[in-house]
Amino acid sequence: MLEHKKIRNLSDYFAKWKDRQNKEVYFYRINGYSEEIGEFIKKYYDAARRTGVVLEGKIPNPDEKNLAYYNEIMGMDFQMNLEFITSSLKKWLPRMNDFQRQCVAASIYDSLNSMEKAGKTENMLKNAYIKFMCWLYYKFERVVNQLGEENIPKILYEGYISHYELMLISILSNAGCDVVILQYEGDQGYLKVDPTSSLSENLQMDGLEAFPQDFCLKKVRSDMENEMNKERLYKIRPRIGNCTNAWMKGKGLGDLRESITERGNDARFFYNGFCRIHGVEDKFVYENELFQFQQELKSAKRRLVIVNEEIPKPTPNEIAEIKRSHYTKQDQMILDLAGNIKYTGDIELQRMMNKAFVDVLLGEAKKEDVNLNKLTNQGVYLLCWLKRYMSQLFSNWKMPEIGCFIYMGGCKNNNEAMFMSFLARLPVDVLILCPDLNIKCCLKDNLLYEVHYSESLSINRYPEENAQTKIGTVAYHAERELDSLMYEDTGIYRNQQYGKANVINLQTMYEEIKILWNQELKYRPNFRIVDEAVNIPVIFTKVSGVKNGAVTPYWGLVKEFITEDTIVVKSVPYIQSTAPNPMKVFSAEFFKNGKLQKNKIKNHPKYPYSILREDMQDFMFQKLQIMIEQKLIKGIGENGTEYSIIAQVLNLPKEIVRLIQKFDFTKKNPKLVYINTSETMISLEDSILVAFLNLIGFDILFFVPTGYQSIEKHFNKKLMEEHQIGEYKYDLQVPDFKSLTLNRMRTSWRDKIFKRGNEYGTGL
Repeated sequence: MLEHKKIRNLSDYFAKWKDRQNKEVYFYRINGYSEEIGEFIKKYYDAARRTGVVLEGKIPNPDEKNLAYYNEIMGMDFQMNLEFITSSLKKWLPRMNDFQRQCVAASIYDSLNSMEKAGKTENMLKNAYIKFMCWLYYKFERVVNQLGEENIPKILYEGYISHYELMLISILSNAGCDVVILQYEGDQGYLKVDPTSSLSENLQMDGLEAFPQDFCLKKVRSDMENEMNKERLYKIRPRIGNCTNAWMKGKGLGDLRESITERGNDARFFYNGFCRIHGVEDKFVYENELFQFQQELKSAKRRLVIVNEEIPKPTPNEIAEIKRSHYTKQDQMILDLAGNIKYTGDIELQRMMNKAFVDVLLGEAKKEDVNLNKLTNQGVYLLCWLKRYMSQLFSNWKMPEIGCFIYMGGCKNNNEAMFMSFLARLPVDVLILCPDLNIKCCLKDNLLYEVHYSESLSINRYPEENAQTKIGTVAYHAERELDSLMYEDTGIYRNQQYGKANVINLQTMYEEIKILWNQELKYRPNFRIVDEAVNIPVIFTKVSGVKNGAVTPYWGLVKEFITEDTIVVKSVPYIQSTAPNPMKVFSAEFFKNGKLQKNKIKNHPKYPYSILREDMQDFMFQKLQIMIEQKLIKGIGENGTEYSIIAQVLNLPKEIVRLIQKFDFTKKNPKLVYINTSETMISLEDSILVAFLNLIGFDILFFVPTGYQSIEKHFNKKLMEEHQIGEYKYDLQVPDFKSLTLNRMRTSWRDKIFKRGNEYGTGL
């Protein structure tokens, strides 16, 4: 039998037989995780799959058929001696050679002998022996037939191991197998069957942590398959890689002027730059500096492309030239689309293009809101733009040439950002200029090098010719500078300065509601700007009962909350369940796999909100997704209520849509006053409307003189606070608030102070 030895490092496991000086084998259990362990498990799994056995869970006990076949071939005799076991193995596993048979027989005899010394009966020894023989035949035949060969057979076991399983695997280990046991929940289970750790070693390494929750061999196998699929996408990888920005000295434009030959001389790399410059260093010489920069590039015979404000979208003809099919799998789509990349001038450059294309699409595929159809469209855009600019950037290309792509204005959408990332992985300097600090570029890329200047300049075209230069007047720039001074961290905000917001429902005293109602949002408690998003403090309250039972001043109180931007609901329900809704028939196709299909909705001919500001549309979609994910309305994910929600939010009343369009997150927010004097429970549609308006920042007040449950029926949890202000009143008639006067209902300040107010005092 072979000896178990301790490994020096994990690579010892993969040493061949001739390289193991002491003819040793290794048997370890792994109870902790690190990146190094993760890579080892992948490699060991692959080796065990090819030259051994992978056990995901328990080894099945021999069933009746297995035992019947064993009895037919071998009979049920048993003798506790080495000669009997050796001859039995020759009959039972005839493909084993003499060396393999002797090793396994000696190891089985040694294990049974240990059982005998521990007081086990002969019948127990016989049962164990038959179980081992069946397991060897049905599960480990390919292992025992490789014992003694150069590639030592591997066993990989996942989970807590039982007593007899450990005995058999120890038999195989002693006969010449390497073994690894993966224990995701620690060593406690193993120590119950081998308290002294005499049969295997516990792997001790620095930096080990608990295994990730989702870690298992099934996931390892899936990851390996994905890696193999990725390699298939890359076809033949290029020999030359990109060294992007590592050579730069932090001079921005000055770095990109650097001669190509001075950037580096390692033949394994091309040396390119990927840079975005925000603002300008000196706005009075900026245009001239850019003009000189492009003149220098042309003098150096470098290929140059300049794009202003936006990269023109692919034309129908350009799209038609891209060969594509219908795809069901991501890798199938990427592989097929990559076939459109053809550069006959240099096969190495074509391989670079293929790798960049695959890298960028695989990176994009990891984003949450990306599906196969969207990713296909993005791939088509990349290919159209590559074909459009290929001759300008790569005509007769040879190493180490580097072209230059300049984008004035910054990326406006994800397609443009992807194309910039794609070009930056090719022999091209990519320069993105954002001189106007009020215009944001959406590109995010780990390779990107950024330069920031404090001055802002409104210029929308690169000054390729002196006559083309368009620049603001001194007064214009002075106004822009004043704009920056006034609206950055001053508490003063431009109109519609922010496009994102988060709602905070205020918990207030009843008396505070009227004080807050007409305040601009920026003056309310907990208003703040965080990461370009506004935290909006809003009122979402139900007022139950009538103060002092006095009806007339009660209606006066309600009227005080009706402002110019207030929707007043006096008849319940506001939206009838039977009201026509043209979006209902489309709602199912607008929601797939738990996600709103935003692009599909926006491109639908019946989509009603295309007239709204773009940022407001995105804001509404975000809140609609949150409403569904948080299951604010009962029935979401159970009976299709999510489709009713989508249909209702996409069919808001015109008066509400107009209030949403003018809503400025830093000023006064729109309001909804909902009055329910009857015993009618409000409709599902009204509940959806109210919950959505709360999420987008409306102040909402329910006046319910009856105190009855009204909106709560359809909510999954308590969303609004409630104030009980007096006795309940029934069958009240809502007055005409336009003709209702407040004068005779006012209470003098003396009466309020000395608590001698007449019966009509409002107290709010």
